[in-house]
Amino acid sequence: MKKKQFRCSALSQPTLSYSERVRMAGRRVALKALDWVAFAERVPPNQRTMFNALKTRSDAIAAKLTSLPETPAAIDWSYYRGAVAKAGMVDDFEKKFKALQIPEPVDTQTSAISAQEAESNKSAEAYIEASKARIAGYEAQLSKFQNMIPFDQMTIEDLNDTFPETKLDKVKYPYWPNKPIADL
Repeated sequence: MKKKQFRCSALSQPTLSYSERVRMAGRRVALKALDWVAFAERVPPNQRTMFNALKTRSDAIAAKLTSLPETPAAIDWSYYRGAVAKAGMVDDFEKKFKALQIPEPVDTQTSAISAQEAESNKSAEAYIEASKARIAGYEAQLSKFQNMIPFDQMTIEDLNDTFPETKLDKVKYPYWPNKPIADL
């Protein structure tokens, strides 16, 4: 398939293909900044090569997009009117070219991503609060262990006071092992 090419009046040679014009329309969308340092901090070590490949490809595309002009060069329609033998053909092309609208992508996902991010932040906050509660419980257990009598100096009563689960219920289970068999 042949590429459509347009002649620039300043250079009088073909400069921009149709696909390049479409890429320029997408340029404004693609130039959003990414925080690569923050992104790299979250990449696991086993996926580092994939991340590097993504960053290299992204940098190459960004460099290509920045090298393109912001607006396409103007077409010298008078040059084509003199070069094309069939009358009215260039005027028809010019009218169709001016009517051409390149669709820009519509952002349909940002709101869904923002909602998902807000939900993730809520669940992360809930996890942090639950973790703080677990930490407080673990610190209480740690202080209990640090402040208890050393095992080699404990009596059975001290052991049962410190660890109530070790106390035998001789009234309910009068025979050894003084516990239900299912609990052993």
